[in-house]
Amino acid sequence: MSSYFDERTDKTLYAIDEILDTLPTFAREFNVGISMRTMPLTRLGYLRDIRVFCNYLCKKRFKDKQPVELTISDIQDLTPTDIEMFIDYLSSYTIGGKRYQCKEYAKGRKVSSLRAMFKYFYKREKLTNDIMTKVDTPKTHLKPIIRLDVNEVVDILDEAENGENLSGRQKSFHNKTAVRDEAMLSLFLGTGIRISECVGLNRDDINFSDNSFIVTRKGGNTTVLWFSQEVADALKKYLDWLDAQIEEKTPFGARVCDHEALFISSKGGRITPRAVELLVKKYAKAVTPLKKITPHKLRSTYGTNLYRETHDIFVVADVLGHKDVNTTRKHYAAMSEDIRRDAVNKIKLRDKKDDTDGDD
Repeated sequence: MSSYFDERTDKTLYAIDEILDTLPTFAREFNVGISMRTMPLTRLGYLRDIRVFCNYLCKKRFKDKQPVELTISDIQDLTPTDIEMFIDYLSSYTIGGKRYQCKEYAKGRKVSSLRAMFKYFYKREKLTNDIMTKVDTPKTHLKPIIRLDVNEVVDILDEAENGENLSGRQKSFHNKTAVRDEAMLSLFLGTGIRISECVGLNRDDINFSDNSFIVTRKGGNTTVLWFSQEVADALKKYLDWLDAQIEEKTPFGARVCDHEALFISSKGGRITPRAVELLVKKYAKAVTPLKKITPHKLRSTYGTNLYRETHDIFVVADVLGHKDVNTTRKHYAAMSEDIRRDAVNKIKLRDKKDDTDGDD
């Protein structure tokens, strides 16, 4: 695993320790109990949701207690109605003077976190019953699938190359990073990798002899993916440019301090996920202002295009690194559209009889 993922894990573990200091003892026990089968980022998400839940309990039910003072006995006394009231509370609540509003997906995630915690303590016989089995998950509606059309893929790559529609200030930055930006967008659109996977890439992860690269997936597993010659050309052009910048000690090259990372920021270090998000937003807004395009939408674009070429949802799921094919189906609705369209001609109500039928 690259140093990027090691550093990210270290930061996540530090954040877990910080949040545990504000939570009851049973939260620490839960965190340790699931550590063998979950990643640190997953546990951090659980603990953040549990913190909201504990704050709610002290605000609405155990008003004489602070969150760190709650016990497993307090949890034992809760009813499904208490959980449903918590879900309703999530529509608008305040913590530390800041107001939050959870929509259906955020509510569903918090309910999932509570399900994991109650199930854990029920299995450990710390709770006599699992009340979450009697609580429905908030209904969610499928989000509209936003992706780039074929012509928009061409437009965004052209924009990264020439920057014609950027503002004056944006063009000044574009002149310094155009080759890098075009290579990064080509990699997103040509392989469907996640933003974290892109940011975490090192130069020695790339093998131009067979146009393959090693990527670290969610969960920490590594796998080998391949890219087209078009993507290879963009990456080679970028790396040649970067080496020249470093050798000539240009303002950009002189700042490069991370010689391991594949994509370098204008400050010289490994580019950050936030910087990638802003980069994608900048070029997408220039070519398709009505669509809110993010790095994940570039992933959706690739997944949709790959399905249209292969008509095999299992291939798409494997390439994108989805453990469950239903995740692929949910996020790439165009697949369902194509399946329904193709289904029209699959069923024959009446086959035409052969012209020779009945002849003697």
